[in-house]
Amino acid sequence: RIRMIQDPRQAESNRVKVQTAHLSVISNTGLVILKFGVGFAIGSVSIISEAIHSSMDLLAAVIAFFSVKKSAEPPDAGHSFGHGKFEDVSGLVEALLIFGAAIIIIAEALLRLLIGPIQEFSPGLLSFGIAVMGISVLANWYVSSRLMKVAKETESIALESDAWHLRTDIYTSLGVFAGLILIHITGYTILDPLIAIGVGLVILHAAADLLRRSFADIIDHSLPPQDEERIKAIICAHAGEYYGFHGFRSRRSGPDIFIEFHLVVPGEISVTRSHDLADHLESDLLVEYPRAKLTIHIEPCPEGCSQCDSSCTCPKKE
Repeated sequence: RIRMIQDPRQAESNRVKVQTAHLSVISNTGLVILKFGVGFAIGSVSIISEAIHSSMDLLAAVIAFFSVKKSAEPPDAGHSFGHGKFEDVSGLVEALLIFGAAIIIIAEALLRLLIGPIQEFSPGLLSFGIAVMGISVLANWYVSSRLMKVAKETESIALESDAWHLRTDIYTSLGVFAGLILIHITGYTILDPLIAIGVGLVILHAAADLLRRSFADIIDHSLPPQDEERIKAIICAHAGEYYGFHGFRSRRSGPDIFIEFHLVVPGEISVTRSHDLADHLESDLLVEYPRAKLTIHIEPCPEGCSQCDSSCTCPKKE
């Protein structure tokens, strides 16, 4: 018995996801223009590295925007299980792009250290650079908070990945912001490439974590243990109506999750009653997991059996 149920709230959820992804694209576009302009005007490799970082964030935001639009499409003849994997693939692509950006940043900073000496920065332009990094921190804090909130509400890996990109950008921007203030106070321009190397290392760490999580979903990794235990607890709450269940499996596909198990019912009950029981289980599971797609296989338990080989058992009804 297979039922692909779509909660009525999904249309609104998908609309909010697309709208939030669009906000990220607009914000990152403005920051890229500001950072590149100021970075080249000053000649600061740390600001240029931040501009490269924001460029990767912009590309990630664009990918996230299109992936959430695509994943929102209903199942069709070519994708009968939906389009959720588009979000997982987008996360993987974003991670690879971030790896590339980090390598470029670190290589450029090392080259600047080797070439030296580093020219003095114009105090006026340096102050403008400090202001731009401050704007970047505030903008990314707002947008990343919005992205993370929507990502948690809609279970969107694409939006969550985008949010973590921007969170990383906040930390690196703060580092560059503090470094530029130190350069302004001390005049030690060698701090500039050193800060850029620190930015690159932070980005590498974020990319590795994103790559791990995205790859896990692509290869159909099971849901986290706490989610599986909660799902099983919901099923077991109806233990008085059946003998048990077994063959439990789960996986994630972007914002959607797939759950399947065998439900063991008394052999003498009607097909209608078995169907109603499965409906009841589905309804309760969808309250907490509205994006769940459920496959329930009904199995009869022969009269007289005392216990089924299942995840939870209950006394046989008299």
